[in-house]
Amino acid sequence: MAQESPKNSAAEIPVTSNGQLEDSHEHSFNRDLKCSLPVGLGLSETRITSHGFDSTKEGIVEAGPFPGKQRRAPQKSGPVVLADEVKNPAMEKLELVRKWSLNTYKCTRQIISEKLGRGSRTVDLELEAQIDILRDNKKKYENILKLAQTLSTQLFQMVHTQRQLGDAFADLSLKSLELHEEFGYNADTQKLLAKNGETLLGAINFFIASVNTLVNKTIEDTLLTVKQYESARVEYDAYRTDLEELNLGPRDASTLPKIEQSQQLFQVHKEKYDKMRNDVSIKLKFLEENKVKVLHNQLVLFHNAIAAYFAGNQKQLEQTLKQFHIKLKTPGADAPSWLEEQ
Repeated sequence: MAQESPKNSAAEIPVTSNGQLEDSHEHSFNRDLKCSLPVGLGLSETRITSHGFDSTKEGIVEAGPFPGKQRRAPQKSGPVVLADEVKNPAMEKLELVRKWSLNTYKCTRQIISEKLGRGSRTVDLELEAQIDILRDNKKKYENILKLAQTLSTQLFQMVHTQRQLGDAFADLSLKSLELHEEFGYNADTQKLLAKNGETLLGAINFFIASVNTLVNKTIEDTLLTVKQYESARVEYDAYRTDLEELNLGPRDASTLPKIEQSQQLFQVHKEKYDKMRNDVSIKLKFLEENKVKVLHNQLVLFHNAIAAYFAGNQKQLEQTLKQFHIKLKTPGADAPSWLEEQ
């Protein structure tokens, strides 16, 4: 009876004919092998020789990375950075529209309730009085500006007529020998009146330009700030009314967050209202100082020029224009050339 030859322990590892491990036993074999290796010996340095029971072929198993799998490098520890959430532009616009609609609704409701006499309104009596005076004065200044423009137009027509009349008298003075002196006197008089009229016209137009700047720029800029202040006042009262209504209601888990949010919105609009009220007060103060200075100079100019013109004091009229640094433009200088119009 033939005696069984002892099997090598390595022969217990199933090996294919080409020397590779079977996939089904690969994981368990690698685990057992790691446990049996001495410390300091890596798996990639191990070389296993397997002798088959009935075969003289050697199966060489290279211990290393398994086919189809990659060795993962150890991850370094460090702070974890979370990426910001991607903002959706459409959602942002929708949120802005929602806030704007809610704010518009609250303000409209506040305005209607004030007109119907149901809602309360925050009033600064001193500031409101100053704003009313400013608006009333603006209307009166606009009327003065309109009348001064009418006077300028009529004076321009008169000066133009006087100039034409003086030219006609001068022409007749040359052609009528028997009335040469008479036509000549009238020609000189009309030309002098036209010259003085042009000087007065320059003073009036300077007065118009200065008052126009005061009314349609300086005062208008202040009234624009007043409109912003009034809008802030309406928003403030609208959110104040909401907060008061919530405070009068029950306080529970469902209403407390609403009250807190309403309180925050009220505080935001209160700060905005206080800022705009302060801005209006400052602008009204500077406007009053500027208005007095500008109108004082312009009224003195207007009076002196008119008085000198109708008194026939040509020297005084010219001196008035020099006093206010007014330079007369030559006829036709107002019309820009075709190059300047390009």
